[in-house]
Amino acid sequence: MKLSPKTLLAAITLPVLMTACSSTGEDVKQITAQDLQHHNWELVSIDGKEFVAEGRAKAPRLEIGENMMANGNAGCNNFFGQSELKNNQLRINKMGMTMKMCIGDIMDVEQAVSQTLTEWSDVMLTDNTLTLKNDVHTLSFKLSDWKN
Repeated sequence: MKLSPKTLLAAITLPVLMTACSSTGEDVKQITAQDLQHHNWELVSIDGKEFVAEGRAKAPRLEIGENMMANGNAGCNNFFGQSELKNNQLRINKMGMTMKMCIGDIMDVEQAVSQTLTEWSDVMLTDNTLTLKNDVHTLSFKLSDWKN
């Protein structure tokens, strides 16, 4: 079977055009539960500003365990709940939290962390960094599995 030059050009060009039209320009990796489970994450920045724990304060942390059960510390209070992952977005549904009195800047940190975790937030995972971003805040956590 012999193809004309126009038919041959169309046969070669069409698959390339179809691929180009369907591509977003970025290959976004689909985050899975296995990517997040059985890891401990420690907060390193809020809204692009480095988080530094002062005094007796500790860095907020997030642990996602078996069956996507989440727990951790939001800065002052401990939290727990069932995390959900859908379309590269994460939230902790019906998050429970202790009710200690938080003083000073740590209360702002606590509110940013709890708000970001309870609302659907975009999840990005690169190397040892977990980033959660919604309309209000961006939280970056580093992997801290091996930290004592």
